[in-house]
Amino acid sequence: MRKSVKRIGLFFIVGFVTFLMSFSPGCNKSSSGGIAGEIGYAPDIDPNNFVAVIDNPFFTMTPGATFQYEVEKDEGAETIEVYVTDETRVVMGVTCVVVRDTVKLDGELVEETYDWYAQDNEGNVWYLGEDSKEYESGEVVSTAGSWEGGVDGAMPGIIMMGDPQVGDTYRQEYYAGEAEDMAEVISLNETVTVSYGTFANCLKTKDYTPLEPDVIAYKYYSPTLGAVVMEDEVDGNVELVDVITE
Repeated sequence: MRKSVKRIGLFFIVGFVTFLMSFSPGCNKSSSGGIAGEIGYAPDIDPNNFVAVIDNPFFTMTPGATFQYEVEKDEGAETIEVYVTDETRVVMGVTCVVVRDTVKLDGELVEETYDWYAQDNEGNVWYLGEDSKEYESGEVVSTAGSWEGGVDGAMPGIIMMGDPQVGDTYRQEYYAGEAEDMAEVISLNETVTVSYGTFANCLKTKDYTPLEPDVIAYKYYSPTLGAVVMEDEVDGNVELVDVITE
């Protein structure tokens, strides 16, 4: 990944699967909203508990949809395009939707990632891995962010809960030392204005990782559209500028 807190993850990103006392496959929510423990993290992924579509209102993935984001950085203008393909990939027996995430800096490709998502029958959207490539001058220079659930100790996490509540914390992904993104639900009634429009009743999350304790981002998701903005003190605010549907 381009940094440990996945910027769009699909911001989309962006994904503690806490061991819930009540269910979701492998997801447990403690009454305190805290983490049930690092050691032994092994969500129960049963392919029979997953559905064919991703229609969580905060994270709907309809094939053919493209979400475009922009951010001004010291290095130049960065554009991010998230495209929901009609392709699928089977991970841990689960059929996932393949989503392509491309990042360009002043028009030059710097990263291309294929993310794999699937929704369980409780409405939770799981993040089961990614194939990530970083580029310099048109050449691949790193694939270090790539991981796949069930391979080499990597485990999937939840990128968006089916019924998020303030105080919920969850693991978005787990690949020791490489991908350990976490999130906490901060609010359910935020109003956000970006160039694409104004959105009410947005979900706000705090995204962070123990790999980089000083890196924190706040993400806002509209219940009608999905991710609309990410506030990041390091990289600036990534904002939705357009949505294209086929």
